[in-house]
Amino acid sequence: MADIPKIVLPHGGYKKLIVYRKSEVIYQGTVVFCRRFLSAHGDRTVDQMTQAARSCKQNIAEGSAASGTSKETEIKLTNVARATLDELIEDYLDWLKSHGFAEWPSDDERRIAARDYSKAHSDWPDWQKFFETRPAETVANLMLTICHQTRYMLDKMIAAQEEDFKRHGGVRERMHAARTAARGEEWDKGVYSRLDAATDVMELEARAAEIKRKVDQAVWSIKKRKGWK
Repeated sequence: MADIPKIVLPHGGYKKLIVYRKSEVIYQGTVVFCRRFLSAHGDRTVDQMTQAARSCKQNIAEGSAASGTSKETEIKLTNVARATLDELIEDYLDWLKSHGFAEWPSDDERRIAARDYSKAHSDWPDWQKFFETRPAETVANLMLTICHQTRYMLDKMIAAQEEDFKRHGGVRERMHAARTAARGEEWDKGVYSRLDAATDVMELEARAAEIKRKVDQAVWSIKKRKGWK
């Protein structure tokens, strides 16, 4: 007997996701960057950057929490996380440009080292010492390296979520599948129970013939109603 499809799929557990852990590094690192290198008063960039970093982190978490009941919401929130990360990347690039610096080229040894380190270190304690002690240009470029890696991971996550939606559908589709399966299971149990109640072979065969007759009648009725031959 086939299992009845689940309506609420496994969800949550976002704190174990590498992409979420990196988003925490992005948020905490941005807070430190703003504290160390931006004016605390009268600079709207501080609010913009910290809000974008926080939004990325929060939308990953909320999308994960919503995934059990709404794949559409999960995909939407993950896209929002990616969009706010793009905003944050632009803010760091603007800061570098306005201060006479530039993003490290992809073949720069410093960027390669930062990229390699980031692949193996996804938690804030691994990065805090760099953000608290390195000069502004270095901190901004370290952040850009982490942001680019996180954006790539979000792109992969969105693609996987879209594929998952194609396979499982939304909650309405899963509810319909569950109801259909439940009705089929009830029918199967009812038929088996009726046959199992027979006291001898002759009665078993008679009950089976009666069930077959009713099934044939139902098939004929459905064909007639739908105009099938």
